[in-house]
Amino acid sequence: MKQLRISALLAVVFSVCVALSANAQTTVGVRAGASVDPDQFYFGGHVETAPIADRLRFRPNVEVGIGNDLTLVAFNVELAYHFPEQRDWHFYAGGGPALNVWSFNDETTAGGGVNVMVGVAHNRGLFFEFKVGFIDSPDVKIGVGYTFGR
Repeated sequence: MKQLRISALLAVVFSVCVALSANAQTTVGVRAGASVDPDQFYFGGHVETAPIADRLRFRPNVEVGIGNDLTLVAFNVELAYHFPEQRDWHFYAGGGPALNVWSFNDETTAGGGVNVMVGVAHNRGLFFEFKVGFIDSPDVKIGVGYTFGR
């Protein structure tokens, strides 16, 4: 039953992401990777807006982690500052708060967290990202993803 609720919530979030992508300056993307503490594989998606100030973009994302006998759904409200391009690639850095929903042994709990991230992205959409989490967020996440429509 809880898996059904999580699936329904992810479907709603995905639908909102698709609706937001109708705006020509908003892009959507997918991501996957591994986390440490908990040791999990994760996958998810994100929305990225046009710059809201200088090179600062709003980049909320949802990541679903599986493994280590638990499921984690992380709702990350992040901002990313994109540094100038260097030959088709550029660095970015940012972070923000997170709502983490943990499911373990048919019990579900939620807690807040904070993420700090750095990454490198190609101007055609491929990116690599490293996150450090605090409070109830996973300690470390290493991921790869793709942003469509770049």
